[in-house]
Amino acid sequence: MNSSRLAMLLFCFIATVDGDTALASQPLNWEPQAKVIALRSDGRDVTPVLSGPPETVTMKSGFVVLAPGKSVGKHSTQQNEELLVILDGEGEMKFSNGSKLAIRANTALYCPPETEHNVTNTGTGSLRYVYVVARAK
Repeated sequence: MNSSRLAMLLFCFIATVDGDTALASQPLNWEPQAKVIALRSDGRDVTPVLSGPPETVTMKSGFVVLAPGKSVGKHSTQQNEELLVILDGEGEMKFSNGSKLAIRANTALYCPPETEHNVTNTGTGSLRYVYVVARAK
């Protein structure tokens, strides 16, 4: 057995809870690994999908399900850029300057760094989307 495989076995503990695998600890030389992640809502409006380092290099993401009339709340991309991929429903993204973009299923939106915005469900059904945020600066 090579030393990197032994280090992984010694320093990496994998726990399985309800069929999901979670990394409990990682070796110092951990590198992100390819994986499949089920998009499941846990009852909250926003459910994390990827939580950033060390799970990814810089990327974070989440699965959002908003009921009609609900919004995620005003927030800024700060030093990150953000991509939203709309799966179902319709809504709008409103920016701090008052401008708006209509969003609907099978569209994607990009927000550059330092962009304050809010997403609101303007439809009659659930608005479901995935957001991906990555360090840009």
